[in-house]
Amino acid sequence: MNRKSPFYLNHKKNLALLYLLGTILAVANALPAYIQSNFLGTMFSLSWISIFFAVANLVTIITILFFPRLIKKLGNIITTEAVLVVFILSLLGMSFFTNPIAIFLVFLLLNISSNLIWINMDILVENFSENATTGLTRTIYFTAINLGWIIAPTLSSYIINNAGYYWVFIAAAVCLIPFLVILIKNRALIKCTENYKIKTIKQSFRALWNDRNLRGIFFIAFLLNIFFSSAVVYIPIYLHQSLGFEWSTLGIMFSVMLLPFIIFEIPAGWLADKYWGEKELLTTGISIIILALFLFFIVKEPNAWIWGGMLFFSRVGASLVESMRETYFFKIVDAEDVSYINFFRITGPLGYLIGTVLAGIMIIFYPLKYLFLFVAILMTSAYIFIYTLKDTK
Repeated sequence: MNRKSPFYLNHKKNLALLYLLGTILAVANALPAYIQSNFLGTMFSLSWISIFFAVANLVTIITILFFPRLIKKLGNIITTEAVLVVFILSLLGMSFFTNPIAIFLVFLLLNISSNLIWINMDILVENFSENATTGLTRTIYFTAINLGWIIAPTLSSYIINNAGYYWVFIAAAVCLIPFLVILIKNRALIKCTENYKIKTIKQSFRALWNDRNLRGIFFIAFLLNIFFSSAVVYIPIYLHQSLGFEWSTLGIMFSVMLLPFIIFEIPAGWLADKYWGEKELLTTGISIIILALFLFFIVKEPNAWIWGGMLFFSRVGASLVESMRETYFFKIVDAEDVSYINFFRITGPLGYLIGTVLAGIMIIFYPLKYLFLFVAILMTSAYIFIYTLKDTK
């Protein structure tokens, strides 16, 4: 594509706008992400929290399976706006409701809408991406998202210490207002014109299973999300309730922990586009995650510097896997392949579902730290799927 052509310049402008929207959306997602398990812990036992997350993610998976039909019927922009409204209302519900059943229902809506909105964003970004620069485009996009994730933990811990858990959800809802305004104002600019290829659930699963590259990257993404489930749901509980870290300390630790997603993803995407294949970086990232999980299990000392270093190290691995997951997948699919994108994003709630179910079972028999050992062993299976991938270089 001619870099001076209006078509190219419009694509760059659209992508820049989507990067901004990704950052705003990430802040709204991240503000409650690391505190909601502890928030629920003020009302429910750890076993019930695991059940809540498991049920919420199961319902989310079912919803995602039928989401392409809604996008096909209404269009991606209208669908994005509708999901966004549900997202805002569910955040406000978490802050205002006190009845346990009501809390569970709005938590369910929050989990569903916060997953669906990223599928909408995937389609928008892919619509303005080129295969030759997919690695750089996707990693810039994810760096913009991760900037929001870095800002949020310190902010949420500050809000908790000064106002309480409820105001974290209100702050997240407020963050989504400018997102909605920008989206509505720029509807014509970022409107998708793709003729979406919608497959049945059975057709999508069969096509994915028969393609070794799609199958391999699907399972790698699934395993990464099992790691994220333990990292987002159970590490905050373990550090706060078992090791006694205060939220003022945890907020800083979690923000520093997420810096690798800013530091490493763009260079990794550039390397994958220009020099290396994705497999080498995937192998490195998985190895780092496994080692970090073993350290989580072994280290007992409640030292902020030690745990901060281990958490940072774990996210170095996760940032490499995440960037290569995105790069590889979006090099082999296009924006109109909404059914594949949909199936790929199921790996998020599916990983959280399996992760929380496993955790719920394990904490009945073992202390929580044994979950990290089990996930480390489970992550070794990723090497099999990496081996089956065909490098795009």
